[in-house]
Amino acid sequence: MTALTFFLLQGGQSQPQGIAGGSSMFWLMIILMFVIMWMFMIRPQRKQQKELEKFRNELKRGDKVVTAGGIYGTVDEIKDRSVLIKVDGDVKLRVDKNSIVRDYTQDTPQA
Repeated sequence: MTALTFFLLQGGQSQPQGIAGGSSMFWLMIILMFVIMWMFMIRPQRKQQKELEKFRNELKRGDKVVTAGGIYGTVDEIKDRSVLIKVDGDVKLRVDKNSIVRDYTQDTPQA
């Protein structure tokens, strides 16, 4: 039995059944629900957003990237808000820096 379960069971038994006991349990459960939601949903998403922002700020020429549209290319030029990626041969595309979602350097097979 966890400490929280023990606390909840003891809290219900020690107080007389009434409005005050029920409302305090209600608020405790609401607060507990928000804490759990923050731990499992909001916190990991913020961490992932920070890692993606760090990746975009550390881009350099020659990095192999994938855009949000699924275009694979190599970074050729970096400006403040846009990136020029070399797609194939002499084909180059200028994309918004925010559309670059991941690095695929590790995904390429080693020959």
